[in-house]
Amino acid sequence: MSTPSSSSPSSSSPSSSSSSQVVTQVLKCDPSSITFPPSSSSSIDAQPSITCPQTLQALQTASHHLSLSNLVVFPTETVYGLGAPALSTPASSKIFSTKGRPPDNPLIVHISSLAMLNTLLPPQFTMPKTYEILIRRFWPGAMTLLFPRNEDVVPGIITAGQNTVGIRMPSHPVARALIAISNSPLAAPSANTSGKPSPTRAEHVLRDLDGRVGIILDGGPCGVGLESTVVDGLGEDGHLRVLRPGGITVEDLERALEEGLPGGNRDAEGKVGVRVLVHRRDYSDEKMESAPTTPGMKYRHYSPSVPVVLLLTIRRSGEGEVRKVEEYLQTLGDEYNSNSPIKSESEAGSSTPSSIVKIGIMAPSHSKIWGQLPQKPGVEWVRYDLGNDSAHVAQRLFDGLLSLECGGVQGILVEEVGEEREGLAVMNRVRKAASVCVRVEV
Repeated sequence: MSTPSSSSPSSSSPSSSSSSQVVTQVLKCDPSSITFPPSSSSSIDAQPSITCPQTLQALQTASHHLSLSNLVVFPTETVYGLGAPALSTPASSKIFSTKGRPPDNPLIVHISSLAMLNTLLPPQFTMPKTYEILIRRFWPGAMTLLFPRNEDVVPGIITAGQNTVGIRMPSHPVARALIAISNSPLAAPSANTSGKPSPTRAEHVLRDLDGRVGIILDGGPCGVGLESTVVDGLGEDGHLRVLRPGGITVEDLERALEEGLPGGNRDAEGKVGVRVLVHRRDYSDEKMESAPTTPGMKYRHYSPSVPVVLLLTIRRSGEGEVRKVEEYLQTLGDEYNSNSPIKSESEAGSSTPSSIVKIGIMAPSHSKIWGQLPQKPGVEWVRYDLGNDSAHVAQRLFDGLLSLECGGVQGILVEEVGEEREGLAVMNRVRKAASVCVRVEV
């Protein structure tokens, strides 16, 4: 492999306008060169085996950077994370200032082993049977579990003053290796300005945070593409509550319980014992929403700098006005054209307004909407294919929003998908990104 690459901001970049800003280095890592021994899940000292010298050097450099209380961006299987030592209040506070993140929005702590998990938990805590099942099945992986906070270990800044803390063990080799080499749990929200779509590629991060972070570890595109599923199983009733749907689906959780609990998770009468309840679908909790225990619950998220419209195309009984999609898209083109001239980024320095309105549209490969885009003078439809199934849609969602935004569109339309499997998490993100929802018939 080639030597580690670095990206230095040009003289016109924001990072050179202030002495407080830094030169951002992008260090390449080869995930395939990193392996963990089987014993790593039970030993805090277990270290990964790294066969690529460049990757080892990059991880050691990043670990040293973290030891100085500086931020490091690293890939996970979900999205790229903005990491700081979780047990250091000064270091973790830099996450909030760099992202512009509200202080009442808690952070998730990332670990590399179960032994590291045990150092974070209160001594008197007893692991629920449901957690044992989920950890065996989904760790390392895209699942965050809520645990009681050990106030003597976990700073209050991590939990926004709440008495629980979200913890997960990422499966991405670069993320887990960085945590292991640093020998420190890392607090890491998505590596983007607060409120924007989460980055799934290193170039997304560089475009957004260039000059605000010193090191970005580039481990390639993220495989899952949406943040982790956050699960709370600490309630007295023993049920699992999905606070944020994500890379592990509700169906995955239910199957794990059926296979791991006695009687296939059924009582003597055949009723489900431990239920999986989804926040805002199966229950509501106003108190928790006003003082969230996990990210993604209170604030608007995932929004690019241009308006997002959610096209509701799935027929429902008792729904309100439904418009023909061709008519709506025709009207939308007129609406954009009637506004004051909007310039794309490439035309920002020109005195001549653009004569073409670019509207991005995101939909699955099999969508009928592709054949119903009206041909209209002055309107260019910029297509982004989300793929064939819910897993592909999840993986490509944030990349589509960011790619279309970078491509200079004036607005983005996203077609809804069914809320099964990864579709539940996809619609959770799209609803938070969209400023308008429109019911249309395709």
